[in-house]
Amino acid sequence: MRDGEPERDEPHSHGPAPATEPAATVVVTGAAGWLGQNLVRSLAGQSSRRRIRCLVHEAADASLLEVVDPRIEAVVGDVRDPAAIDALFDGIGGASVIHAAAVIHPAGRVRELFDVNVGGTQLMLDRSRRSGATRFVHVSSNSPFGANRTSDDRFDEDSPFAPYMAYGRSKLEAEQLVQRSYDRGDLATVVVRPPWFYGPFQPERQTQFLSAVRRGRFPLIGPGTQRRSMVYTGNLVQGVLLAERVDAAPGHAYWIADAEPYALADVLRTVRDALAAEGLPVSHRRPFTVPRIAGVVAERLDAIAQAGGRYVQALHVLGELKDTIACDISRARKELGYEPTVSLLEGMQASVRWCLERGDRL
Repeated sequence: MRDGEPERDEPHSHGPAPATEPAATVVVTGAAGWLGQNLVRSLAGQSSRRRIRCLVHEAADASLLEVVDPRIEAVVGDVRDPAAIDALFDGIGGASVIHAAAVIHPAGRVRELFDVNVGGTQLMLDRSRRSGATRFVHVSSNSPFGANRTSDDRFDEDSPFAPYMAYGRSKLEAEQLVQRSYDRGDLATVVVRPPWFYGPFQPERQTQFLSAVRRGRFPLIGPGTQRRSMVYTGNLVQGVLLAERVDAAPGHAYWIADAEPYALADVLRTVRDALAAEGLPVSHRRPFTVPRIAGVVAERLDAIAQAGGRYVQALHVLGELKDTIACDISRARKELGYEPTVSLLEGMQASVRWCLERGDRL
């Protein structure tokens, strides 16, 4: 996973990688989440899957998933609860496991990040090993790596860890648990590292982002040239399912993102274009600019709050917006045959359409 100097490849597809047949049974945690809902629907579209066992947090989520396809079996429980994990694996053997459950923005207390992201991962690894799981795909994050040193820099799989705040530390600890499980010979594990998601089944915070951009109320921190890697949920599902099947994947980690990072100013411009393309009135005023120092102050206040065990989402988001957080997907292209097919504009339009179909106000 971190073995020597990175290999650089030109950004084009390297063709299909040798892969095993899809597992007939798949276990998915975080199945009602942003990635999970897209992933479960993609799995349901594959005739080779006979059982799709899902862990969800609420009974309402179970009902919504089970009506999608009769092969979907939802277990209601918490990834921190050993009894819920036992129920998730009851009667399951030799399955692929896709562990997507995580907390990104806790409800006020930092402790939840470690309880869910670390403790929940350990429970899943233990139970997957005992059930004889054939592959364990862990969904990580860019946060174990922090921010890039310059706006031209990109993280690759051999970049040094520099976790950003408590979330980054929790996801790093989870990655280390996954890697140790592979090193001991417990499981064939793979880590995927997606950056900022966009796409259907988004949480309320992403809908608020679209709405703020439409009204011209989303701030542009600093010059807007800072770059962000992003990933459309459909592209991410492709990467996750390749990680589940490709023979070369176990023991490794892969960045899964869109083809190229985007300048933040271009992201806001593309969101406005997507909203307009879907028939919504869009403010023509320029995004109001906030000096980069405001992001620096927010980051420091965030660090102080988190040191005291408190989490303030607005501070955390503002503190990150000043930075370049960009990655290189060359290794995923080379070893997995990953090739993102949906552009930022197409993906943002899909997000907007999903919101409108639900009756969300943008």
